[in-house]
Amino acid sequence: MAITTIEVTDKEEWERFLDSQKDANFLQSFNWGEFHKALGKTVKRIGIYDGKKLAGVFLCIVEKAKRATYLTVPGGPLIDWKSKELVQAFRQIIIDIAKKENCSFVRVRPQIFETEENSKLFERLGFRNAPMHLHAELTHQLDLTKSEDQLLASMRKTTRYEIKQAIKQDIKITVSKNLEDLDAFYELQSQTAKRQHFVEFDKKFLKEQFSVFVKDNQVLLFTATLGKKKLAQAFIIFYGEEADYHYGASTLDGREYPGAYLIQWEAIKEAKKRGLKRYNLWGVAPEGETSHRFYGVSVFKRGFGGEDINFLHARDLVINSLSYKVNWLIESARKKVRRV
Repeated sequence: MAITTIEVTDKEEWERFLDSQKDANFLQSFNWGEFHKALGKTVKRIGIYDGKKLAGVFLCIVEKAKRATYLTVPGGPLIDWKSKELVQAFRQIIIDIAKKENCSFVRVRPQIFETEENSKLFERLGFRNAPMHLHAELTHQLDLTKSEDQLLASMRKTTRYEIKQAIKQDIKITVSKNLEDLDAFYELQSQTAKRQHFVEFDKKFLKEQFSVFVKDNQVLLFTATLGKKKLAQAFIIFYGEEADYHYGASTLDGREYPGAYLIQWEAIKEAKKRGLKRYNLWGVAPEGETSHRFYGVSVFKRGFGGEDINFLHARDLVINSLSYKVNWLIESARKKVRRV
């Protein structure tokens, strides 16, 4: 049958396909596209059809930066990578969209593992290694099909101890679906960013994301408190078969009390109640890289047990060589400064 590509506008059709993809997460969800549209970006949801059958999808976003306009495909496409016809259809349509939107390049972080075979596949398709990541690539994930006792047993001894101490100290965990609570989370994230030297997300970014996902009961804001002291907060997305610890923040008091540990344990239990199969603690630094700016938080995340899952590093398909070269130089410099 003929392979065709058509823009998908029906949310139910899109989500039905993603439900059939066990590795899919929120980065290709219909709501991730709605979130970016709320930020004023151009979003395309493309279906790749084999005859009348939907055989693959990908969501792409036009990103306009001072250094370049480019097209991103986060956590996608979701296709059978063994099908040359589907892969070639994907390649051609992203080139067509990129040219139409005056993009200098296309950046893809596919939902496939970092292997020599997958690297060679993208090399044959004309992609090159991106100077920066697009979204988390080396992630740390827990198997939620295990019982709570098994999950606790697989944790680092100190992590179990901190969870028990948090309960013993009567640290309280509350959850919220209230958009107004994102104001306080933004302020806490800003304080955390200043302490830990990273660039925080702006308030509109956080609130638009929360407002889109909360409509479908796909996000919760967890807060740990001890008496009147706020210790830590976490922004958790629940989508498909996976829960994702997407953003976190803490106070100075949070360094003295184990509220962040109890937040994660309560979020894990919530994900299990929802019948999800994976808990993704999101990005971690490579093992042993003590100079990496995420080393400390990576030690915290790995303490919950589980395993590292390494997705293929972001790949770029160059559309405009001159503009791409300027972007490459800027991003390469930023990578060194940010120590990532």
